Amino acid sequence: MKRERVRERHAEGHISATHVIQNPANSGEWIVFFKKSAGRSFFLVDEQDEVESFQRLDDLIDTIRGLGIKFAEIHM
Repeated sequence: MKRERVRERHAEGHISATHVIQNPANSGEWIVFFKKSAGRSFFLVDEQDEVESFQRLDDLIDTIRGLGIKFAEIHM
């Protein structure tokens, strides 16, 4: 799900949880996914529909805060 859509869905109350996990393709990077209230999950993707990954957790946290997210679970 692209950033603008995440903002919209979060504001509408359709995102029930935010999770941060290590990227399975590169353990030195982090990715984020969102659970929707209907039980489906979506990764944060860029404009080319590629899953966004972050080398630093601080950068990822800044990004999800900018989307209006105030709580996320980090899985290591």
